[in-house]
Amino acid sequence: MSRMHHYKRHKEAPELDVTTFLNLMVVLIPFLLITAVFSRITIMELNVPTAAGAPVDNKRQLIIEVIVRKNTLEIADGSHVVAAIPKQGDKYDLSKLSKYLMELKSRYPEKEDVTVLLEPNIPYEDMVHVMDAVRVAEVKEADQQEAQKIPLFPAISVGDAP
Repeated sequence: MSRMHHYKRHKEAPELDVTTFLNLMVVLIPFLLITAVFSRITIMELNVPTAAGAPVDNKRQLIIEVIVRKNTLEIADGSHVVAAIPKQGDKYDLSKLSKYLMELKSRYPEKEDVTVLLEPNIPYEDMVHVMDAVRVAEVKEADQQEAQKIPLFPAISVGDAP
């Protein structure tokens, strides 16, 4: 009986074999690095309107709001709607929106910011398409093969529609 007791006391812990784990890491790390190179992430910086707002100027500043509703796109000046663009079937008419915004940009070339307001339950894809149309307009001249991109209002704020 004393031999069993003596044997248990001097038993050494088995060595930990990490060879298989190291083999896995040798294969996994280069694979992850290669796929990280091919994936491209595009981030668009957005501004969220605050309750305090910016300092008030004595002169009235131009406010442009694009309101995305279930059946229409509305363009407002902060107090009332100045244009409404109805949906064409199940898609928003982004070409009309671009034309209207290009007209606004030609009248106010220094204006850079716009607010996109969304009703609840507007699909994310529609929001992205509207934001792209607000940020950049694509114009194709008759003599050119490729469409030319004209920056419109790159500083976009997002909020809930009234």
